[in-house]
Amino acid sequence: MREPSWRSFESLLSGGRQKKSSYHCFPEILREISSDLCTAQANGFDPAITERLNRLLMDGNQILYKHNSFPLKEASVFVFKTFPRSIRSLWKPVAACHLLFYGIVFFFTLICVRFPDLQSYIVPEKQKHDLLSMYDPSSEYFLKPREVETDADMFGFYIYNNISIAFRTFAGGIFFGLGSLFFLVYNAVFLGACAGLVIDAGFSQTFFQFIFAHSPFELTGIILSAAAGLILGYNIFRTKGLTRGDSLRRAGKTVSPIIAGSACMIAVAAVIEAFWSSRHEIAPVWHYVSGIAGWSLLAVYVTLSGRWKTARGGL
Repeated sequence: MREPSWRSFESLLSGGRQKKSSYHCFPEILREISSDLCTAQANGFDPAITERLNRLLMDGNQILYKHNSFPLKEASVFVFKTFPRSIRSLWKPVAACHLLFYGIVFFFTLICVRFPDLQSYIVPEKQKHDLLSMYDPSSEYFLKPREVETDADMFGFYIYNNISIAFRTFAGGIFFGLGSLFFLVYNAVFLGACAGLVIDAGFSQTFFQFIFAHSPFELTGIILSAAAGLILGYNIFRTKGLTRGDSLRRAGKTVSPIIAGSACMIAVAAVIEAFWSSRHEIAPVWHYVSGIAGWSLLAVYVTLSGRWKTARGGL
């Protein structure tokens, strides 16, 4: 009774690659083949049948999972079109988060340099000691955290730390956007206080030398996460006739490219931070040059990438 279906599936497997991937019933037929194989094995059917079904199932799985993989072409489309277009389409919350974050950072940096006593209210004593050790050229922990020894360890440390900050910042948006706003402001205040502490201690050169190269990608990734969280919170209030759940799901689809792209940016920042920023033997001018190049490339990327028309005339 099942022979016609098996032959049809065999014909499908032997067809062209485009026919295989576009056949809308492919997953359903593959499930039926899997069920047939279980039935044949449970009832002790002829080994030739089970071998045939097993081969069909293996070939079908290879096609299904190859089709559902993330090919290089789709990755390049996301990086050079989808992600920058998403940033531009949501430019108002993205710009607002940038202004808020950098405004607070600069304010608290200046005020903590002018009034050093404020540093103790923001930065815990242990973290103050660790920061000063990290940026003190005479320290054994110069330009590296105490918890790591190698560059690979440093990469893992930075990517875990920064991704966790970005995730908390985004996830806080579920609390009507207040969580994202809190984490954005908190990180800005803390970063400004740390900068003021290090500058006041006389380690401004090593501090800026270290942060300048990777900061374009790290800080932008965190700010984009906050903007995505605020968009989630906003859509909980303004549902436009939808239920809150549907409005939240719609907002999730809107900001998903922002979250994926910010994770990529933070990963890039972790690579730079671990394998380039910590190279104190390199002349400071090269760290500044790489930082200027990073900020310039990021500005060009966000502004221009994905604006060109394709050969078919679409954007």
